[in-house]
Amino acid sequence: MLTLVALVEYASGAEAAGQRYEDAVLAFLGRHGGQLQRRLRGTDGQTEVHVIRFDARAGYESFLVDPERAALRAALGETAPTTRVIEVHEV
Repeated sequence: MLTLVALVEYASGAEAAGQRYEDAVLAFLGRHGGQLQRRLRGTDGQTEVHVIRFDARAGYESFLVDPERAALRAALGETAPTTRVIEVHEV
């Protein structure tokens, strides 16, 4: 089991497009053995935090190269969200 926390930041003025992108790509998680555990949005509307679990690291790696995900990201160009991913574990 692999647990990740993703800190997603939307480009200023492109928050709605970024949120639609995240809606779409998070729906792809199941294809890769992943599951969204929590999705939280900052009160500023420009930041989200996602807690995601994958059955295995290979699932995360295949999610990253999913062709539909890549196409959606490319379509956003410079306004694509910036994401920092941290591998975590229970303490």
